[in-house]
Amino acid sequence: MVPPQTSVIGLGPMGHPIAATLLAAGAAPTVWNRTAHRADDLVEAGAHRARTPAEAAAPVILSVLPDVTQLRELLDEGTIAAWGAAGARLVIMSTSGPDPVRELAQDLAPHGIGVVDAPVSGGVAGAQAGTLSIMVGGAEQDVATVLPVLELIGSTVLHLGELGSGSIAKLCNQIVVGGTLAALAEAFGLARRSGLDVQQLITLLEGGLARSEVLTQKKDKLLEREYSLGGSADNQVKDLRYATDASARAGLPTRLLPALLSLYTETVDQGNGQQDHTVVQELYLADRD
Repeated sequence: MVPPQTSVIGLGPMGHPIAATLLAAGAAPTVWNRTAHRADDLVEAGAHRARTPAEAAAPVILSVLPDVTQLRELLDEGTIAAWGAAGARLVIMSTSGPDPVRELAQDLAPHGIGVVDAPVSGGVAGAQAGTLSIMVGGAEQDVATVLPVLELIGSTVLHLGELGSGSIAKLCNQIVVGGTLAALAEAFGLARRSGLDVQQLITLLEGGLARSEVLTQKKDKLLEREYSLGGSADNQVKDLRYATDASARAGLPTRLLPALLSLYTETVDQGNGQQDHTVVQELYLADRD
């Protein structure tokens, strides 16, 4: 099936490689970013530049902004009218809570704009390779419209149920990712303080039950203390707060979440919010420089 015309809004660490993957698949997207030069290489490769969010009107619009809050800031009267005239299906790929997604959908429905939540996992490497895991929530007809686009950028694309289901699944994912990174940080801290070679420890972990995609993608950052983005510590805190709210609504007695939220909040409070979330390991290294 030929995918519908698509726009990508937000060309950050995930949005840029998602747009590039669409280009490589032959689906030249329209792209918009607040910092316009982020689109220069994409436009040179065949993407179409939108000067404003309204010019990014298309049947499928992928929002890869940090959260629904930043998306709402773009939705002035002209943008909503243009997107509605295009019969847009707006795909929220950021990690958010189910409530903000549903509230946005209610606000946009009278204008003919459908909303699908489709947050992703797989990191920058997955976005570049087109192998993201995509967690989809929304009405059947809306999902059917956007599915040919999502299948170009993801190798695992599952429709989980009504709008908001994708967001819940992503929050589950973020508990695992945040928890795994925190466990690795603590384990590496123990290894370093005990005089072990951390590279040898990684080899052992990768050969046993502790092997994980998180370790595969993040081991160099942990080893080299190099924290370029990646997913930010700020976003990890945001995601864990959403997960805490969702757990409270579900009546889940959380035990790990409070500890994780405390760890990453402390990391952000130390001024590391805009570094990769592997920077959580600095909590265990602060007194060893």
